[in-house]
Amino acid sequence: MTSTFTNYQLISRDLQKSLNRTASEPIVSRETDYYLKNIGKVKSIDAFLADNRLYKYAMKAYGLEDMTYAKAFMRKALTEGIDSKDSFANRLSDKRYKEFVGTFNFVRYKEATTSFDQAQQGTIDKYVRQSLESSIGDEDSGVRLALYFQRNAASIKSPYDILADPALLQVARTALGFSQEAMGGNVDAQAAMIKRKLDLTSFQKPEGVQRFLQRFASLWDAQNSTASTPVLTLFDAAQTGGGMNVDLLMSLQRIKLGGS
Repeated sequence: MTSTFTNYQLISRDLQKSLNRTASEPIVSRETDYYLKNIGKVKSIDAFLADNRLYKYAMKAYGLEDMTYAKAFMRKALTEGIDSKDSFANRLSDKRYKEFVGTFNFVRYKEATTSFDQAQQGTIDKYVRQSLESSIGDEDSGVRLALYFQRNAASIKSPYDILADPALLQVARTALGFSQEAMGGNVDAQAAMIKRKLDLTSFQKPEGVQRFLQRFASLWDAQNSTASTPVLTLFDAAQTGGGMNVDLLMSLQRIKLGGS
């Protein structure tokens, strides 16, 4: 079994080749063809949610696959848009919802929404990247974590961005050598620990991200004897069962109210 460090090096060295290979896989290719041929025909929120195949594709593209079943939740987010700071998506701490609604912004763009590149090729690119990371994660969860961090690194502006995302936090905790117990204090104390140890501005440059992730991969290998360490739940924004109403899902998604 090759190491996480070696696997990450091989994939990151020619990421586009890995993405192209993933895009050509039969299932990915078939779903992408359907999406590209049909998304432009969707002119409303109702039509978007009614075509389950398109909707599932889009949800996976934005890392929200595990919330696909929660159509009432997503309808509320889409219906309120993102133009108001008090809209549903803007009040969710998970930024993926705002990004999703920003792409499928029927409130602002109405029938033209799905004609824009972000709803077409932009979403396809995200779907392929998600598919690559998921596929790799089946074999080496450490590489999946590294690729996820790589994809999101440039958006990390403060320690709180890391603390709000379990997968990013797992990478940071491993790379910085923080034990689970050390990260058990209050949020501000954890943020201070990360700030003392980590130069977040380095994540604005690819070489800075690469150095950090090489360190992570080496330490991950040292701490994990196999590549099958379960990390899937780190990527699941909501571990919820069917039948939950919007109000309960809102609380589970840690909505920020009153500036908290």
